[in-house]
Amino acid sequence: MMCPKSIGAKCGFNLLLLCLLLGSVLLCYASAEAGPPAAYTTEHPITIDATVLDPPSWWQVPGVTPSIYNSDPESMDAYKTTDKQTLALRPGKYKFVSFTFDFPFSVNLEGKVEFASSLDQCVGGRGTQTLLVRCKRTYPYGGEPDYKY
Repeated sequence: MMCPKSIGAKCGFNLLLLCLLLGSVLLCYASAEAGPPAAYTTEHPITIDATVLDPPSWWQVPGVTPSIYNSDPESMDAYKTTDKQTLALRPGKYKFVSFTFDFPFSVNLEGKVEFASSLDQCVGGRGTQTLLVRCKRTYPYGGEPDYKY
């Protein structure tokens, strides 16, 4: 942008102001494109331990591990409950899924497992890096559900 000599100083100031404004906008845009803070992208080793389940079965964490819904159990890549597995999980919400029992859990910014206290009878490890799955059914004690249809 060229400024006439008669108004050069004023035009130069306006040009400088325009450049500063555009630079600020570009800086804000670049910051927004940089992504989430490092705490949200750090992967934490979370161990899933469902080895107490009998008889053994398969499980998955959708979007993280192989699916349990394949047609041939012999060639299935999904994890079996006979082995502990350590997954690299970022802070966020997840779901443990088996054929008979599934529930949501989360990994906090410190890399610790969290889940609803209503699951305490069947799930353990809150505040640690190990999710312990102890039940194959929602009502393992054989009692009546707390609700009526």
